[in-house]
Amino acid sequence: YPDTTVAHDQVAQAFALAQKTHRKVLLDFGGNWCPDCKMLSGIFALPDAARWLDSQFVVVPVNVGRINTNLDLAARYGVTIKAVPTVIIVTPDGHALNGDGSTALGNARSMSPQAVLDLISSWNKRG
Repeated sequence: YPDTTVAHDQVAQAFALAQKTHRKVLLDFGGNWCPDCKMLSGIFALPDAARWLDSQFVVVPVNVGRINTNLDLAARYGVTIKAVPTVIIVTPDGHALNGDGSTALGNARSMSPQAVLDLISSWNKRG
């Protein structure tokens, strides 16, 4: 995850790009110390997964430190971060599609890449 200080700018840039490209924003809240966050990042980096994600979303990894910074970015969408990874899919106009399941990827270590992408796809279909 990038430095905690760049999150607000990256999120703003992502929404600007999402509006221009008619994609949603996928906010991936986590930390470099988190095993499930690392696993999720690895899945997102797989070539087929990366191509599909890029076709649907502007993906923004948001570093939350030790769950003590950038929490306001999730709160904008009605999500309180209590564990990471927390993933929120947001329409370009700011509507969260999966606030009810934002922590469902918290066990990414035990999920197959396809299961992760299937879950994200199901959220994507909500909007």
